[in-house]
Order: sequence, then structure tokens, then C-alpha cells
Amino acid sequence: MVTLLENPLRIGLQQQQLPEPTIVVFFGASGDLTKRKLVPALYKLRKERKLPPEITIVGVARREWSHEHFREQMREGIEEFSDGIGSEELWEEFSQGLFYCPGNIDNEMSYQKLKAFLSEVDEQRNTRGNRMFYLSVAPRFFPEAIRQLGAAEMLHDSSKTRLVIEKPFGRDLSSAQALNRIVNQVCREEQVYRIDHYLGKETVQNLLLFRFANAIFEPLWNRQYIDHIQITVAETVGVEDRAGYYEHSGALRDMLQNHLMQVFALTAMEPPNALDADAIRSEKMKVIQATHLADLHHLENCAVRGQYGEGWMKGKPVQGYRKEDGVDPESMNPTFVAMKFEIDNWRWQGVPFYLRTGKRMPKKVSEVSIHFRSVPHTIFQSAAMQASPNVLTLRLQPNEGVSLKFEVKMPGGNLRSRSVDMDFAYGSVFGKSSGDAYDRLLLDCMMGDQTLFTRSDEVEAAWRLVTPALMAWETPTDPSKMPTYEAGTWAPRAAEEMLERDGRKWRRL
Repeated sequence: MVTLLENPLRIGLQQQQLPEPTIVVFFGASGDLTKRKLVPALYKLRKERKLPPEITIVGVARREWSHEHFREQMREGIEEFSDGIGSEELWEEFSQGLFYCPGNIDNEMSYQKLKAFLSEVDEQRNTRGNRMFYLSVAPRFFPEAIRQLGAAEMLHDSSKTRLVIEKPFGRDLSSAQALNRIVNQVCREEQVYRIDHYLGKETVQNLLLFRFANAIFEPLWNRQYIDHIQITVAETVGVEDRAGYYEHSGALRDMLQNHLMQVFALTAMEPPNALDADAIRSEKMKVIQATHLADLHHLENCAVRGQYGEGWMKGKPVQGYRKEDGVDPESMNPTFVAMKFEIDNWRWQGVPFYLRTGKRMPKKVSEVSIHFRSVPHTIFQSAAMQASPNVLTLRLQPNEGVSLKFEVKMPGGNLRSRSVDMDFAYGSVFGKSSGDAYDRLLLDCMMGDQTLFTRSDEVEAAWRLVTPALMAWETPTDPSKMPTYEAGTWAPRAAEEMLERDGRKWRRL
């Protein structure tokens, strides 16, 4: 048997401080997210001794489940979607802190019943009044759940209660502003955790480290050396069984306004003066405020949408979006979005940021690629017979890491160059793959650290940025005019043309 020694680079990374004993209340506990991600994440944290033994979970949903049935469901989730139960002794201890309280999200009596039950459990488990309410429900239920929690006085103690709200936060600018007003009526901003699981990814956080802990990159991080930046989040899956949600969101609301916009902000923001929540979120907010779609008078030049049609994935035929179960046969919902943004500040003036995301793409890949300017005068022959600018790529998933493309001399007597990659991979250097984003975010929330959660003004600024495209695309249009792309290909032709007009092209992935 092979004995794995501890990687010396991981020494010192173990977190020592534990959060206070807390009751975590999951609304929508009979749903997929609780079973697949949230409870497995908490179990893993407990397994790694990052949570105290008093940690308690209360599931809330309409189904009339018993405590025991809830425990069985959560055990199935941990076994199927995580790295397993491991020690039966640990599971026995953990499962004694799992409870279920059936209730309707719009029923006042359900909240009174929940409040009484939490008091009872609090005494039994010694959780000292600490509560975390996690809204893992459809976005249309957010306002009612927040109002009811406020009316039942379950959020009144700002030092002991926290409210976690899943994305998307609103459907557009006005609904996000309305939701923020409701939130502000019942609790303080420091209690609110607007979660975007992309910010919990190790490699997204590495953007901060990479930029601000290495002296050699930051001097190059500006308009003088960078030609343009591309941010790609591509999925191979289609809408699957999420048509009910996706038909009301689409690629712009589901991905670009939140996930891609957060990655964009971390890539483009100025250095914060401290590593704390307000300093980082203020810098993200400033750069989003300075950003706009590149051509507001001709949106077709800077905003492209598309919908996947029939095609092939991994050698098998797949149907188009409009033929998926639960999808309107004349749906105008985009499954692909590409946008070109510009930033009005000294660092980025004239440097375009191209963002794209889509379903049924050939590969699942998320990355940020920084394309540097070409050398001013080429004196060497290149094997590629063309100038090859340096490209720095930060891979968010899969194969998380960083690579830098640069020119080297080819072996032989002639001074000919070719491009090579210098590569860093998290898995090989640190000896393990990065953890799930929810592990980190749930722990941060219990510790009261809001750094990786979005602030109210930041969310509204991101909605304001995409509002011109939303308004244009939601104008009634002939369904036959919806741009399409074949499943298993990269994009509608218009997305390629958007870069070709600028003399550029999307990075080959």
C-alpha cells in the first residue's frame, strides 16, 4: 500500500478557529441543492473538524417528512454526491443534529411553529441563540420568506442571526432594488449574505492572490501591456430538468450577471487597501460602476445571444432547446450570451473585456485569459508564421491552475521561435483537488466573514450594466429571428463576428 506523506506546501493551511455552535435552517430542504451540496458540505466540514459538535441543521419545506426520513435523505446525498460517510460514529453524532420542520413559506403559522421549534432545539443542542437562515428556494419566494422571518422576529438580533440568499438576486434592476428594500426593512446589511458559489471556488479567490501577492504581474496589469481580456464559462449540459427555473432566467440572468460579473470585477478592480469584506467589495463596486457595454447605440455590436439547436454531444444526437421538456416551443430565452464591455478609468481605457457563457458547448471550461499586446517589431521568424502575443490563462475549472504562453527558440541553427506554455496545476502542486465552493462559503458565513458575498449596491450595479441588453431582448420579437447555434459548437456566428470586427478572435479551448 502506498503511504501518502503530507505535502509540505499544505502545512499551515489548516484553519484553527471554529465558528460558534449554530442552527442552520435550510428553507427548501427537500430540494436538490440541500441534498447535493449544502448538507454534504457541512458534513465534510465537521469531518475535517472545522465545525463544533453542536452544529445543528433544521430542514424546512412543505413535504410532511419526519426527522428520521430527513436524516435518511441527507445520508443518501452525502454518500452519492460527496466523499461518503466515512466513520459511522461521526455520522451518528452528526445525524443527531439533523431535524425537519414542515411548513409553508407563505404561512405565518409555519414561522411561529419554526420559531418555537428552534427555541426547543437551541436548548437541547446548546447553540446559544445563533441562527443562520438559508433561502434555498425559488427566487419568487425570497420576498415573502424575508418578510415572514422579520414579522416573526427571527432576524432581530443582528449579532446572532444571519440571512443567506441564493442567486439570482432579482430578475432585473428594479426587482433587485425592491428586494434590497425588503431586506433592509427586517435586518442590517452585516447580517445579509448574498451567495454566489462562484466566489467560493479556490481558483476565483486565487485571482486576488495572483494579482496582489506577486510583484511581477501587477505592473503589467493595465492598458499599456494588455490588448484585451476574455472570460469564458462554458457548459456541456443542456437545460436538463431545470426548465421551470431556466425559462425565467436564461444565460444572462443565470450566469453572466452574477458569476461572470464577479470574476470580471476581481480581474479588473484596483488593489484593496486591506483584506476585508468592505475594502474588497468597494473596489469591485467601483470598477463595475465604471463599466459599460461597448456600444450602447448599436447593441448588436457588443451583445450577442443565441439558443442551442439540435446537434451532437460526445457522439450522441441531442435535441434543441425548444424541444426540451418544459420549454416553450417558441421560447426566446437565450442559452448563450456574449458581451463586450469597456471600462472608463485610467487603468483600462481602450481595453475591451469579452465575456461569454453558454450551454451545450463542446467543452466544460471556465477561465480568464489575459491577452498581452504584441511586440512592437518582430525580428524573428515564427513557426506559426504570425505574431503570437503572450497569453496568461487562469483556469477556474476543470484542471484548476495558471498557464503562461510565451515564445522560445526552436532547437536548431536558425533563430526561429514557437509558442510554449509554462503551467501550474493546483492538483499536482498541492496534492489534492480544490474543495467545493459551498464548504468555504458556509464556513465563512458562520464565521461572519462577508468578503466572498456580494453587497446590495454591487448587485444593483451589475444589473444596471446589463439592463440595456435585457430591455432590447425582452421586446416582443418574431421567434424565428432568435439566433441559434448547433449543440456541440462554440457559438452563434454573430459572436465570432463581434471579435472579428475588432481584429481579434475567441481563444481556442
